[in-house]
Amino acid sequence: MVTDSAADLPPALAARHGITVVPLVLRFGDDELDDGVLSEEAFLRRMEASPVLPETSSPPPGRFEAAFRRLATEGASGVVCVTLSGDLSGTCRSAEVAARAVARDLPVHVVDSRSVSMGCGLTAIGAAEAAASGAGAEEVALLAADLAARTRLWAVLDTLENLRKGGRIGGARALLGSVLSVKPVIEVRDGHVVAGERQRTRARAIAHLVDLLRAAGAVERAAVLHAAAPDVDLLVDQVAPLVPAPLTVGHLGAVIATHAGPRSLGLAVQLAR
Repeated sequence: MVTDSAADLPPALAARHGITVVPLVLRFGDDELDDGVLSEEAFLRRMEASPVLPETSSPPPGRFEAAFRRLATEGASGVVCVTLSGDLSGTCRSAEVAARAVARDLPVHVVDSRSVSMGCGLTAIGAAEAAASGAGAEEVALLAADLAARTRLWAVLDTLENLRKGGRIGGARALLGSVLSVKPVIEVRDGHVVAGERQRTRARAIAHLVDLLRAAGAVERAAVLHAAAPDVDLLVDQVAPLVPAPLTVGHLGAVIATHAGPRSLGLAVQLAR
């Protein structure tokens, strides 16, 4: 199993499931860094001090190719690669180029998660579990596509400035111009960022995430994700009784935090069939 760093998988969780993570790239001016090199605290501090957002870019195909070939040398007979939404990044296309480059030696199935952060990560975990149970690569890829279709991700942002500056605001553009006291709620739906309901306070926005969870129906997997959000425990305490254990709690990596902004708080779920 392969995914990219925008899946925001906690390293221990990726290792437990045997998932290889290919990093995206960050640029602060002339300074180029792999996603994950800076700690969350160091990245957020540097981003907030910068007059412009860092640039983010997909991994070059060569990085995916190297990961695929390494897995082949380790005995893999096929690979499934789950990437963040192809409508928000060129990462999926980069993985597809690499898959074609190794096609004579190793079949690689690239699956667009149609999501970001742990919305992508949950799909990678589900696929890895199926592979560990003995499913073949084609079967795992079909399952991953099914999991992606059943994935929902909602988030409370402290500000829309990062989305606006980064050009990823998409359908949430309607929220621009809201009064400062309004806390925007967004959803990643079918690969795009779309606007949710405006909430007057952050506490109400968090309660709204829980309402969305209740209305969504039965859940197979869930994760809470955040970018140094001081109230993450408030969401965890409300979500944990409503979803199967274990509830994954993870941090937004630098790439996703660049666009979501500091103190973002989100909830990703995979619905039961």
